[in-house]
Amino acid sequence: MLELRAITAGYDRRDPVVRDVTLTIAPGEAVGLQGPSGCGKSTLARVAALLHRPYSGSVVLDGEPASGWRHRAPRDQRVAYGVIFQQPRLAADPRLRLTDLIAEPLRAVGRRDEAPARVAELAEAVGLGADLLARRPHEVSDGQLQRACLARALVLRPRWLICDEMTAMLDASTTAALVAVVEDYRRATGAGLLAVGHDRTLLDRWCDRTVRWEELGERAE
Repeated sequence: MLELRAITAGYDRRDPVVRDVTLTIAPGEAVGLQGPSGCGKSTLARVAALLHRPYSGSVVLDGEPASGWRHRAPRDQRVAYGVIFQQPRLAADPRLRLTDLIAEPLRAVGRRDEAPARVAELAEAVGLGADLLARRPHEVSDGQLQRACLARALVLRPRWLICDEMTAMLDASTTAALVAVVEDYRRATGAGLLAVGHDRTLLDRWCDRTVRWEELGERAE
């Protein structure tokens, strides 16, 4: 279970963008969070993924309250998440080849030996050939880079996926391909999903249920 309990968060304590939000996602459940740009949904997603410390409230992951944020979070909680952001070029180290980008989390947790086999497996799953794996971010398209970022998010076999506007910059065919990869992974592993976006049609088709931002009692910035 992923529980966000009475979360208040933002970047200015005097005017938080998220106020007293509670949201629960059951194991294996796919929940869409739909709302307009600037409403605070991406901030809430970062809190859920332990990437942004809230001003108040708590995140409870599989029965254990989060006790740290970003690199201070316990390793078993950090590796429980795979996160895919809206803008892959901001989420990717421009110096790394795509093969190293995908393997980055394995190296960070001391599992470097697993990288060759796992990268090959995921590259095939997301549709990246060997020629693309040898390139750096500036040498590939946004869609190709987002495929690599999705592979990176899956490389540690997370129990929870956070997709924050993952497909917002992609064409329809790439969107369909990446959603299919996420769903194949979820069917195989039972991972839960929080999919954040503004496209209600996509979220309704993708997720078990979709929550509107206004249903959480919040407001846009």
